[in-house]
Amino acid sequence: MGLGIVMLWVVGWPKAIFTALYVALTLLTIVVVIHEKRDPVKALAWIVVIASIPALGMLLYVLVGRNLRKEKLFNRKEIIDAKHLEQLCSEQIDNINNPELEKADGIDRNREIIRLLLNNSKALLTLHNRVKILNNGKETFTALFEACRNAQSSIHLEYYIFENDRIGLRLAQILMERAQAGVEVRLIYDAVGSWGLNVGLVRRMRRAGIQVECFMPVVFPWLTSRVNYRNHRKIVVVDGKIAFTGGINIAERYLTGTRFGKWRDIHLKIEGEAVRMLQAIFITDWYFLQPQELLDNARYFPPSRIRTVSPMQIVSSGPDSDWAAIMQAFFAAISKARDRIYIASPYFMPNASLLTAMKVAALSGIDVRVMLPARSDSKVVLWATRSYVSELLEAGIKVYFYQSGFNHSKVIIIDGTFSSVGSANMDIRSFEDNFEVSAIMYDRKIAGELEHLFLEDLKHSTEVTLEAWEARPGYHATFESVARLLSPLL
Repeated sequence: MGLGIVMLWVVGWPKAIFTALYVALTLLTIVVVIHEKRDPVKALAWIVVIASIPALGMLLYVLVGRNLRKEKLFNRKEIIDAKHLEQLCSEQIDNINNPELEKADGIDRNREIIRLLLNNSKALLTLHNRVKILNNGKETFTALFEACRNAQSSIHLEYYIFENDRIGLRLAQILMERAQAGVEVRLIYDAVGSWGLNVGLVRRMRRAGIQVECFMPVVFPWLTSRVNYRNHRKIVVVDGKIAFTGGINIAERYLTGTRFGKWRDIHLKIEGEAVRMLQAIFITDWYFLQPQELLDNARYFPPSRIRTVSPMQIVSSGPDSDWAAIMQAFFAAISKARDRIYIASPYFMPNASLLTAMKVAALSGIDVRVMLPARSDSKVVLWATRSYVSELLEAGIKVYFYQSGFNHSKVIIIDGTFSSVGSANMDIRSFEDNFEVSAIMYDRKIAGELEHLFLEDLKHSTEVTLEAWEARPGYHATFESVARLLSPLL
């Protein structure tokens, strides 16, 4: 009897220690989440997961949940402090008091946003630009391939997705030919977005003289915190004179579509002063991957000969920035709207601030329209997106489901004077976790063209009414609620 009690005590003592350590570690993880001072909804979601399933919750938090915005991993202050690069970027771009601004009738309505972006991300106002809207993949790849074929000195490319398909191989061949002709070619691709990129193709490009870098390589994308902080940017700069940015990656689906139908997207071809800003973003990202190579030579920033007045700011944001600059720009623009707000986003999971701004605008009598995909490449994200539809409709916001394929466009047009095309979705991941870039434009002509395309897309969309939405099957609402609860973790 006495021996049995002793044995139970011996066996139970380690178990008690393990339990105590387990509970202490769980509580410590929750304290860390609280002290990160992140968005309350996201923090609460992590706390619920950790408290409900401690082992799995802690593992998930360590792998994908940590807020690395302030950690040294993403501290690129050294490049920001490179005065020579800053001088090269800003040379001849002192436009905030330029008298030519009077020719741009989209400026007066947006001066506060311009100052905001100067302060939160050093996004210089560029005045002399020529912008061409590239409607879908065919126009984008035609213009991109032509520019790369004609490159004389340098081609810098940065993509989230670079596929091993027909489009990827065609671009790779062009790049290899230009590299062998003496053109400097540098390519950054994201490790997770381009997970299927063939190693053999990368080797061929390197043998041809292309410098290829993988952004934050991972061995197992589901077993590393780095999967949570991806380079979602799409940037190409040719000879420092022509640039491309927007929502289109290097993949054949942008031409042929997917099982959801045609792939709808929008990209930009830019010439002028704004090209310098996209070049600077690429050089900063290149320096992050190759700190021994600071591309601060003036040849990467040739003077622009474009005299067309088309004001624009190129805005970047990510875990390396102090402020969520793109989100703040959207919030400011929506809050200042007077007449109409048009938004297209494939993934719609806005934070509380943006959602409130949109609802306040609609309740104030402003025409707010949101176009969402009827089908998506992510089922969970689609359910999470739909979880916002009820409250949008209740506030008087018009919601449309795009039916003619998958609408991947990331476009905002406000009052015909403010427009944005870029890589950032209207969701928490784009605003907080990913490296993103957007072209914020203050040109009525460009806004008018984008507005026309938006209204054309509405013809291929179905407007959702509150009565019809509330009549949807009950299990849909359940799926939406669960997906929305998980959305801060997605």
